[in-house]
Amino acid sequence: MELLVVFLKKQKSLWKFAFAKADFHNICITTKNDHMQDDQGLIIDWASMPTYNTVMCVAVGAALCSLAVIGKSMMQGKKMETVGWSLNLGALGLILFLTGLHMTLTWPLAKYFPFDNIVFGEPSLAFGVLLLVFSFYFWKKGTALEQSKNPLADLGAVGYQLRYFLYGMGLAMIAIGIAGVKYELFAAPPEEPISGQFAEYPLVEAIFISGLWALTGLASLLVPRVFKKFAAGHTSMGKTMKISYALVYGLGIVFLLFGAFNFFTHIGLIVNTMK
Repeated sequence: MELLVVFLKKQKSLWKFAFAKADFHNICITTKNDHMQDDQGLIIDWASMPTYNTVMCVAVGAALCSLAVIGKSMMQGKKMETVGWSLNLGALGLILFLTGLHMTLTWPLAKYFPFDNIVFGEPSLAFGVLLLVFSFYFWKKGTALEQSKNPLADLGAVGYQLRYFLYGMGLAMIAIGIAGVKYELFAAPPEEPISGQFAEYPLVEAIFISGLWALTGLASLLVPRVFKKFAAGHTSMGKTMKISYALVYGLGIVFLLFGAFNFFTHIGLIVNTMK
């Protein structure tokens, strides 16, 4: 009986040793795989993550600058180029409408970032539709505007009818800006050139891009007031007009440059993370 007890104790010790050895082996394998992943770096399956918000950003910037310049030239009584305005806004609106529609309806467009549908897709779709509306207006009413004694009043009366949509989208853009900071949505990975230098400080890019969204929302909230003043016959550059012009034109320049800059950074990110 005593021999049986001794034998069982020895067997128990052997099993403990075997399990301990197996656990150590698993730990070594896991650690080795982790190091291999670190050495390999971030790999992204780009087939499941379409990225074309670069051209969207450039189109938004060009459109904002164009709208600001059109409004200012009309206020200054300069010769109206309604056909050129219509073609310009139509081209930009078409880009934003098509890309925004695809990004909005393809859920999720990016497998790893489903919120991109809301952050980029829906605002682009909304802005694209508005640009197409004004493109059609300038094409259809261009001659009437050129012959009108007060074309700003005519434009303001029509544009003011869009106020509820502009208010809603303005608040939506501000909400996206708040969400961007709270959830740090826009942080670039280390593999992205230039922007990746701030990967350890995700709030830097989150605050920058969220600020653009929020300021664009503020501009959207101010535009109906500008249209109302136009409709009432006010053509002088008052405080509201100056703030609105500076905001829209300034945002346009930033979006334009940032979009062009992203053509380099996004290409670099793709090259650095391909399989």
